[in-house]
Amino acid sequence: MSTPTSSRSDSPLVLVAHPSPDLYGSDWQLVETITGLIESGYRVNVALPSDGPLVAVLREVGARVAVVPFTVLRKALLSPRGLAGLAARAPGELTRLRGLIKACDADALLANTVTIPWWPLAGRAAGIPVLSHVHEAEDTQHLLIRAGLNAPLLAATRIVANSEAARRALLSAQPLLAGRTRVVHNGVADPPQPLAPLRERGPHTPLRIAMVGRLSPRKGVDVLLEAVALLRGRGVDASLEVAGSIFPGYEWYESELRERAAAPDLAGRVDFLGYVHPTWPVLERADVVVVPSRQEPFGNTAVEAMHAARPLIASGVQGLKEVVDDGVTGLLVPPDDPAALAASLGRLAADPGLAARLAGQAAHEAQSRFSVAGYRAAMNAVIRDLITA
Repeated sequence: MSTPTSSRSDSPLVLVAHPSPDLYGSDWQLVETITGLIESGYRVNVALPSDGPLVAVLREVGARVAVVPFTVLRKALLSPRGLAGLAARAPGELTRLRGLIKACDADALLANTVTIPWWPLAGRAAGIPVLSHVHEAEDTQHLLIRAGLNAPLLAATRIVANSEAARRALLSAQPLLAGRTRVVHNGVADPPQPLAPLRERGPHTPLRIAMVGRLSPRKGVDVLLEAVALLRGRGVDASLEVAGSIFPGYEWYESELRERAAAPDLAGRVDFLGYVHPTWPVLERADVVVVPSRQEPFGNTAVEAMHAARPLIASGVQGLKEVVDDGVTGLLVPPDDPAALAASLGRLAADPGLAARLAGQAAHEAQSRFSVAGYRAAMNAVIRDLITA
């Protein structure tokens, strides 16, 4: 595909660089950002490192899209050999990206996530303002590694973090960014039409549990499997649907999950659905939705469960603690704790009234705090200030 070029017009042009052509949380959030910009009169060009389903979605909302090669940080690069190779390729890639940006004649650059390190540097080298949108809240790696990974953001003019947890993690590694970093919570779309209400359950009605998310250790799918096994061991007829697929390289994790699900205490009670979009039918079938992440900078799937008016149990970590009001809009449990998760699942199974109250309040909260309209307006304001400063 060709480089994302454009002819000048009266409307400002925003060049967006994004690391993934997939359609998961940060990818859909980018769609909302770009849709809001286009609706407000901006022109948007998008650079992606490879082809995938996101390309058609972005074109449908009015963006121009090009697939161009550039570095995306993955775990394989976070080794001495990987980092050495990254450093060796940096000068050539910076020069190439700077040329691409200059050819685009953009008014601003939006670098989406911290995993595309050379874009903020190339944008500033090209002489345009740069907004970095941080969707990560990495706080487990050594401070020196985190400082290095976030160092390219020192070139950004402004930074938006999708949660206070993400902002804290960023500033713990690069405190000099405090004055230019603000929080804009994600905006998550509600169902295009109302879902069926939460079904009424009796004391012996089977409990249908759902999870939506990547099959990765960070998402805690293994924790949920163990919790469901514990719950079934206590006499609750529980089943689980998991909607999500793996990143390449995590095939081993999916194999482990499927092996665990085939064990006698779970056999026939866990369905791996693969990637599902839209996820509303999965949520509509559920009696309870679980987000068992070990780390979660925000938690779009938690907000989707709230929009679906389904009772929600989430790990009490990072951005999920900003999304879920424990005991009001859902239940928070310690991460990596199958026993605590099983106890909360059992609590909702035994108390349908509590489940209904949590679901109703959650739906109201999702509309008031995490609306798409509010998110688009906030991001448009950041871009407008960036260009007119």
